[in-house]
Amino acid sequence: MTVSEAVPEIRLSGVSKHFGDVRAVDDISLEIRSGEFFSLLGPSGCGKTTTLRMIAGFELPTSGRIELRGVDVTNAPPDKRPVNMVFQNYALFPHLNVHDNVAFGLRRHKVKEADVKVRVAAALELIHLEGYGQRKTNELSGGQQQRIALARALVNRPQVLLLDEPLGALDLKLRKNLQIELKRIQVEVGITFVYVTHDQEEALTMSDRIAVMHQGKVEQLGLPEELYDHPRTRFVADFMGTTNLLRGSVESISDGVAAVRLEGGETCRAAATDGIRSGYAIEISVRPEAVTIGIPGAGGALSIQGRVEQSAFLGAGVQYQVRSQGGSLMSVIAPKSGRRFVAGEDVEIHWAPNDALVVGAHPVVEEQA
Repeated sequence: MTVSEAVPEIRLSGVSKHFGDVRAVDDISLEIRSGEFFSLLGPSGCGKTTTLRMIAGFELPTSGRIELRGVDVTNAPPDKRPVNMVFQNYALFPHLNVHDNVAFGLRRHKVKEADVKVRVAAALELIHLEGYGQRKTNELSGGQQQRIALARALVNRPQVLLLDEPLGALDLKLRKNLQIELKRIQVEVGITFVYVTHDQEEALTMSDRIAVMHQGKVEQLGLPEELYDHPRTRFVADFMGTTNLLRGSVESISDGVAAVRLEGGETCRAAATDGIRSGYAIEISVRPEAVTIGIPGAGGALSIQGRVEQSAFLGAGVQYQVRSQGGSLMSVIAPKSGRRFVAGEDVEIHWAPNDALVVGAHPVVEEQA
């Protein structure tokens, strides 16, 4: 076993950060592996940026321990940690040209000028901006400026690159292009990237693993497909893309499948997770793309009857909002090649049991007479 395999690049052990009475980060423990693209994902105020700033040394934890390659850096200043950080606002020096912006950190560390020239050229080549060295930063587009900020961080050869919503100020198309570029660069340089974002699609596109944060805690950590296909909590199911959340009660369980009576009175099927019992109140998550829509009578006894309230063409498919007879509003994404339904049309919907995941369950407590 190599050192990099034995010791995680970053280890947080019981890390908390309080600002007065506010617990911005609440007892987080996680490990980030060497050479992986790791994302901290969550809504505003969940603690993800504060966690990143503690790894960088810009904030000190109220309690807990931070290690980089096994070395305790909990109270070390930023310049004593082998990490660099890229911010959303780029933080380029407007009075310096591109070359001198990228070279700034090297010169500060008194690297020989001949080596500076070689390393800056290599960094600009890495970000596909060769020949831009003499340009002023205000002559560049937002995407180019962000790449220069990335080159300035990478040229110092950090063990870890920390990125705080670096694409948040860019338009959608440019952001998507730079997502691909960032992942390419990370694979090419082979260092650990820790990426903060509130954008689920961005995290799913680039990450090797994702920690979903909520109210200062890690709600779930795993591979992108695990978080999307097998969320463990209601929050993760709802945050990781669009989903249908339905409440009901378990009527029976057979061969790992639970028969569920929804609040509106309809019956459906869901995968029965460990610990689920008949009579339990549960909440299930069904992704819109897992729901099949058809004309009434086509899907059998377990289909839910409803009526189309809205339809929208998405390019790759068609999204329907269907109101069930029991009152539930369901989102459905169907192939554009299939039959098209219009608002006001009666339909039925159904899904496979394994596509209905239980994200909350508890025994029903009956009131005392």
